[in-house]
Amino acid sequence: MKFGETFTEYLQGEQEWFLDKKCSYVEYKRLKKVLKSCRTCKSLKGSSSSEQEPKDQLCQCQSCSLCDQMFFSELTKEASDIAGCFNSRVRHLLHLHIARGMQRYVLRLRQCFKNDQQLLAQEGLMLVEYISMNAMAIRKILKKYDKVHSSVNGKNFKSKMQAEHIELLQSPWLIELGAFYLNFSGSDGGELNVFSDHFSCELNMTSPVMTLMLRDSIKLEYDLTCAICLDMVFNPYALGCGHVFCKSCACSAAAVMIFQGLKAASPESKCPICREAGVYAKSVHTLELDLMLKRRYKKYWKERRAAERAEILKQSKEFWDSQTKYAIGY
Repeated sequence: MKFGETFTEYLQGEQEWFLDKKCSYVEYKRLKKVLKSCRTCKSLKGSSSSEQEPKDQLCQCQSCSLCDQMFFSELTKEASDIAGCFNSRVRHLLHLHIARGMQRYVLRLRQCFKNDQQLLAQEGLMLVEYISMNAMAIRKILKKYDKVHSSVNGKNFKSKMQAEHIELLQSPWLIELGAFYLNFSGSDGGELNVFSDHFSCELNMTSPVMTLMLRDSIKLEYDLTCAICLDMVFNPYALGCGHVFCKSCACSAAAVMIFQGLKAASPESKCPICREAGVYAKSVHTLELDLMLKRRYKKYWKERRAAERAEILKQSKEFWDSQTKYAIGY
């Protein structure tokens, strides 16, 4: 079955879910019609001389006036809306899973009457399907664009999406969703059948990697080694660019103290890997990932926590000593 038919069946099967969650999706069929019109225009160019046909009615291949006016701008909006919907839904889902205080008590009480954990797991799988299907639709429509126009504009647009952080499969919330299922399974291998087709995790102290298997044999691998301390991430944060670091390492790179947090970083502070500025303000605390590492490496996690607390205490003492000296005039 062609992807267009598969994607249409998926949209029809999940129509109620889309309406209920008010989620956007790629207008694959309509964009394909635009490319079909452009292909027809291109064939007209081959059968007619340039004197007989006005230039503005013809596909100009590398820069197509018929496509470019709506194609990339609409794809950008759709990708941005899809990423926003996915991130917000996963954030809400995981908040229910790792709720604390009174909310946690209420949720545990509800489980006596309703299997909320299974409902959360099912919604998570729907979100995985949602992000992977739309990512495939964008990838295939851009490939068709380049084929019709004999160009690399579609490939360049994909790079632009990555730079603008709307590349769907680069979302840190996808890492969190993978960690959620590995936590939910309650075992290192993820033995529950409904999850094992999607998520696996190979963790060791030398090269910790989390692997996600999506539709169309899309394999995503996330290296869980902090690029600063070169150790397995502890208390991990994903910056706005998607790179994951230990909180203490990221704070050190941004020249802020651990107790101040990454939000206190200067807008000019850059990611240690990609050197992009302004990524600390959009950092995400990957709590599910931290929980997964805590459960699988209890001794290591406790050692890192003790070291971080000692460093926080040291930094706090130095900070308040300097504030006290400033206040009394020393």
